[in-house]
Amino acid sequence: MNVRRSAAVLAATTVIGAAAPAVAAPPSPSPSVAIPSGLYGSADPTYDGVWRQSLALLAQHTVEVKPAAKAVDWLAGQQCASGAFAAFRADAAKPCDPKVVVDTNSTAAAAQALAALGGHATAVDKAVTWLKSAQNTDGGWGFTPGGPSDTNSTSVAVGALVAAGEKPAEVTKGGKSPYDLLAKWSIPCGAGDGGALAYQPDKKGKLAANADATAAGVLAGVGKGFVTTAGQAPKDSRACADSDRQLTPSQVAANGASYLAEATQGGFLKSVLPGAEDQPDYGNTADAVVSLAAQGSTAAARKPYAWLEKHATAWAKQSGPAAYAQLVLAAHTLGTDPRDFGGTDLVKQLNTTGPAPAKSDDAAEQAAEKDGEKGFGVWWTVGVLFVAGIGIGFLLSGRNRGRQP
Repeated sequence: MNVRRSAAVLAATTVIGAAAPAVAAPPSPSPSVAIPSGLYGSADPTYDGVWRQSLALLAQHTVEVKPAAKAVDWLAGQQCASGAFAAFRADAAKPCDPKVVVDTNSTAAAAQALAALGGHATAVDKAVTWLKSAQNTDGGWGFTPGGPSDTNSTSVAVGALVAAGEKPAEVTKGGKSPYDLLAKWSIPCGAGDGGALAYQPDKKGKLAANADATAAGVLAGVGKGFVTTAGQAPKDSRACADSDRQLTPSQVAANGASYLAEATQGGFLKSVLPGAEDQPDYGNTADAVVSLAAQGSTAAARKPYAWLEKHATAWAKQSGPAAYAQLVLAAHTLGTDPRDFGGTDLVKQLNTTGPAPAKSDDAAEQAAEKDGEKGFGVWWTVGVLFVAGIGIGFLLSGRNRGRQP
């Protein structure tokens, strides 16, 4: 699940201290800082450096591509001594001071990535410990410590807890767990948009359906992070079930999935940007695919996925590594091949947005075999041609180091 935060939204959140729903925004064409050699993407990383790096590394790991060591080191090096991560630190050698704005989303995303990659147990433990300290008394998390809880931040934090081996239901503050918050912000089935989750209640406590928050809440409800696989199909993926008691996490997920299944009947979720209400929201649609499939509503997930295959590659090319990663993770969740996404090799395209991946152990073994075969005349030549024939795709993907436009 990609709980997306545009640069504009992040900037507003940092300045005024108020959370806002995630919306899509094109990357800045003129970075205000130098792009580190280990970072994926060429757009300004000020507000999403850690986020896009985490998703890129997770997507690569998911498809068994070994990320470049300097890419992993860059992400690990962004962590503050407290365990938290900021969106981007241009000079990670400097200790984090109060002027460094750390946030739950960057921290939770990085924790998921580092946990998946392995070898960073201490960093993951510190990140999760910090997340626990930033939990609000309603059981949820806001974008920044002390900020009001929102469904998206709460859900990505749940994903980090799960990645670290924690049980989210047992992580409480004020006697409340994140699942208490998600159940409270799930719109009752009898109401309009029943089953959906709100990003936050408004000032009067009213809940308004938010597709991005719903996708995030569904994933948290089934206890999953960004990387998951298709769940067991429910008896009825379209039914929103009322309860005379507080909804269980699985009920929150099932109800949210019923809303998403209905909302994606046209193939995609619509943008919430003013003036673009009838335009597709590619990122949220990819999120919905992951959530629907993870919850078990695989059949419902296939329609928006098919739409993405036809329409989303241009968006990913413009948007950069996080977008490619979203599509890779959607393909992975459905069990389809991200190297043949409507004719596009998403993995290759993702790899070209940053440092070339490290050679896999298989590639190293092939190279050793090649060296050992020198001097065997024609049979060595035949063997090399055979290996080249079956391995050309990997070799090409390993060589490409171009940047995204």
